[in-house]
Amino acid sequence: MVTGASGGLGLATARALTDRGAHVILAVRDERKGRAAQAGLTGGSCEVRRLDLADLDSVRAFAAGLDRVDVLINNAGVMAPPRTLTRQGHELQFGVNHLAHFALTGLLLDRLSAGDDPRVVTVSSVLHKSGRLDFADLNGERRYRATAAYNHSKLANAVFGLELHRRLTAAGSPVRSLLAHPGYAATGLQAAVRPGLYRTLLTRIGNPLLAVGADQGARPTVHAATSPQVRGGEFIGPGGFAGMRGAPGVVRPARVASDPSTGRRLWEVSEELTGVRFPLPRPAA
Repeated sequence: MVTGASGGLGLATARALTDRGAHVILAVRDERKGRAAQAGLTGGSCEVRRLDLADLDSVRAFAAGLDRVDVLINNAGVMAPPRTLTRQGHELQFGVNHLAHFALTGLLLDRLSAGDDPRVVTVSSVLHKSGRLDFADLNGERRYRATAAYNHSKLANAVFGLELHRRLTAAGSPVRSLLAHPGYAATGLQAAVRPGLYRTLLTRIGNPLLAVGADQGARPTVHAATSPQVRGGEFIGPGGFAGMRGAPGVVRPARVASDPSTGRRLWEVSEELTGVRFPLPRPAA
């Protein structure tokens, strides 16, 4: 199951998986775009289901409608919009990129545990290394900078993926938690950035000169989702220049992402904000 599968990295990931014969659930906010994406996929099979990650009620309804999931790919994201809130009042980037995927994973964990070679792949970004988790201002009420908030949400993805790995390991669960990042990939994500100098730098200079295409950017995620060699807790990303391109390999996350105390704190806050409790023990300190 791939979130945000109607375009960009999500669609490229779905394409690679269906080409390998997989059945893929395209989890999309816009069903019309989802059906258009579905029409271009061949090889395996796929279905379109609506999921609005800016609304935790939609997340709950979506999860309740699934009978089986072997691999969950937490891919969807928003990047650097003006400050906006989710339906439940959370800052949009933190809410969509992290909280909704946290909730979705917890709600599907029982079905994942019964799956075939089950995995959770959470897509972060190389920009997580510039992120900071200000637990006193996760919603950006005191200070909001759109690009910084994106980096913070991607750090939250990395912290979550590694804390999930620790808890799955402590529980003896068959589910593996992995992280992936695409490097610098040209997708529709950058075009959604608020108009200004930053978007101009991304779309007019960065994308043409440095970025790889969506299919190339999806390779680390597909590797994490399918390779028999990967292990839980690994972060898969491009192994080339500055982590922006190249063949998938194990990369090192920011130090804070691996900090168990940060992981426990984010986990507890995320449970409180989403109302979702995972059926997993807290790992020993």
